[in-house]
Amino acid sequence: MDTCRPDRSLIARAILDHLSKNPDAQDTLEGIARGWMPELKGDQHRVLVKEVLSDLVTQGLIEKIQDDDRKTLYRVRAARKGIAGQRS
Repeated sequence: MDTCRPDRSLIARAILDHLSKNPDAQDTLEGIARGWMPELKGDQHRVLVKEVLSDLVTQGLIEKIQDDDRKTLYRVRAARKGIAGQRS
């Protein structure tokens, strides 16, 4: 069975939409891949979500931090939280 690989821009949009609606949200790669986009399944999709998260960090749209347990989390950049919910 051939499964369609989701478009990177759709994954990025889903992540940014989730963070726009939930500006205090933060999660691990695994949590984002499973909880924020449950329709994506399998290791290939997890790798794709990881690549998209890396792109969003590079673009300065989100930040990657470590919590007290040294888990890597992704969230809205602190400087963007004030504007995350604002729309023109």
